[in-house]
Amino acid sequence: MRESNQLKECQKLWAAHKYLVLSKSGSIYNEIREYLKRENAQVRHVLTLIDQARTLPENRGQVCNAFQHIWGYFKKQATQDEKAEFMYCLEQYRSGQAEQEILLGAVRKLLAVYPNKYLQQSHLLFGEQDETVASRYD
Repeated sequence: MRESNQLKECQKLWAAHKYLVLSKSGSIYNEIREYLKRENAQVRHVLTLIDQARTLPENRGQVCNAFQHIWGYFKKQATQDEKAEFMYCLEQYRSGQAEQEILLGAVRKLLAVYPNKYLQQSHLLFGEQDETVASRYD
């Protein structure tokens, strides 16, 4: 695969996985961000880092950080009630009184009102949309 195609595919992968990675590891998130600044970025390396993040256990602090970033897409449009509901869900999750599913539901509800193509492709929010992502690069 040509370098420009590799970089384009890396960016596409990153767009779909960045919040999943952020929800697992801020350091891997930053490592991928820095790596993608290279012109010779390789898909295989990005996939390896994404897989490395995927294997990490749930960390409520990291998950909250990722969802706070996602909230940024809605903060200028959402009503005060929508903000209050999202922040309540975030606090419920942060304190261990709810599971991550409550955050996923809150974001999906916001997306129904305020569609966002970028977020609608997020693997954190909607799971693995293409089971064979890695096989395309073998």
